Amino acid sequence: MWLTDTQKIGVGLTAFGLFFMLMGVMMFFDGGLLAIGNILFLAGLTLVIGTQKTLYFFARKQKIRGTVCFFGGILLVFVKWPIIGVIVELFGFINLFGDFFPVIVSFLRRLPVIGNILSAPGISKVVDRMSGQRLPV
Repeated sequence: MWLTDTQKIGVGLTAFGLFFMLMGVMMFFDGGLLAIGNILFLAGLTLVIGTQKTLYFFARKQKIRGTVCFFGGILLVFVKWPIIGVIVELFGFINLFGDFFPVIVSFLRRLPVIGNILSAPGISKVVDRMSGQRLPV
């Protein structure tokens, strides 16, 4: 499946958003970088999956706690409470996107260098436990 030009731009915006959030945390919770990262991440997500699907994703009844925490954390970052905002936002992010972690781990295991690291005996057990994957025994 090929990406449209809009989706490619969305992937770039999402990547830049994650980069700015990482830099904001590394710069001792710089509110400006975190705010820019949040805006870019949401804009990129909207461009990748579309406006209707984005609204549906955040409005699902079973994920309302994650949505409230995620957007509440973004609001706290905007009002200059970056440490508390990032913690609340991270809790909401895990609640919203936690179902995707096993898919992400299985994708990363197929990559050449990262896959070898994640498949190492000690690391494999930790990654499986964190992602919630259950192995048949």
